[in-house]
Amino acid sequence: MTKAEIVNEITNKTGIDKHTVLNTIEAFMETVKESLAQEENVYLRGFGSFIVKKRAQKTARNISKNTTIIIPEHNIPAFKPAKTFNLSVKK
Repeated sequence: MTKAEIVNEITNKTGIDKHTVLNTIEAFMETVKESLAQEENVYLRGFGSFIVKKRAQKTARNISKNTTIIIPEHNIPAFKPAKTFNLSVKK
């Protein structure tokens, strides 16, 4: 499902115009990105959590050049679904 399809679905269910729904979704996504950039997790009860995970420093290999490189410690965004979310998908 694309963002446009989500906007259409919400518009059909609520009767709110597409422009308002699109702006709301864009603002939500921007808020989540900003929070994660500041290493603040976002918790949505009954849906899930957008969290920041730390990846430890590791050594990797470039097979084509037969060399090793060190990948420094870094953060990555992750999503952890709520129990009810998981159960509804697993049916």
